Amino acid sequence: MSVPALKDSTAAVDQVKKKEEGAFFEMSVDKADLGRPDSLRYNILTWVLDERYDKAIDELKDFLEKPSEYPNFKSKITRFINHSIDLIYAIKAKRSFPGINSLTRAKQQELREKFKEHFRELQYVLKVVEKIQSDLRVQDVRSTIYVVKAAWFASLAVIILAFWMDIVNGLAKTSVLVFDDGFGKLANFLAEMIGF
Repeated sequence: MSVPALKDSTAAVDQVKKKEEGAFFEMSVDKADLGRPDSLRYNILTWVLDERYDKAIDELKDFLEKPSEYPNFKSKITRFINHSIDLIYAIKAKRSFPGINSLTRAKQQELREKFKEHFRELQYVLKVVEKIQSDLRVQDVRSTIYVVKAAWFASLAVIILAFWMDIVNGLAKTSVLVFDDGFGKLANFLAEMIGF
């Protein structure tokens, strides 16, 4: 009977140590800094805070390998995604540092500051990836607007040209004939009145 009680007390001590380590690395993160709930940044940061590092790394790798509708998107974000993965590994190393309680307070504080620094840098890098994605989306929309405007101006130019050609070749020739005939009739009328 003494052995199971020893296992239970050992498990309880392990739980207390995990809670202490969790409290040691507790982050007071504003929900607005995590991004929208369906975004990549939100998923990665919440998984890192929940110590699900492998899930966060897999999500980043899947995001990088996923085909994009923008041709140069992957080349622009590859280094940021790789840096994010490195930061996640660094955060994992800081949080799972063996014997953290045996370190001096100064070393524990230094470890905690490094953890916070890596986490803030991960937030920043993921914001940069989102900005690159939104910038490419805006460029795509702008290029679509330019194409639509160019098509509209080209159509307007063709309509104006067709109208001009119709005036020059059709209406202008008819107008010249009508004006010539009217001028001839006027000249004949004036000649009759004068007596020629």
